[in-house]
Amino acid sequence: MATVKTLTPEQVSTIKARLAQGDFQHRIAADFDLNQGRISEIATGKRFADIPSAATEASYVRQSV
Repeated sequence: MATVKTLTPEQVSTIKARLAQGDFQHRIAADFDLNQGRISEIATGKRFADIPSAATEASYVRQSV
């Protein structure tokens, strides 16, 4: 399992963009091989508060399921 310390700034920006789009935290966590609690910490600003969200259109294309 990856750790939150190994995330790159680009990955954190992508996570924030997906959160802003309304993606579920547990799905984002699965995509990044993280615990959902780490995604929650990013969402609330407890971690990586200084990294801005990526532009949603360019950073992540939502896949149809």
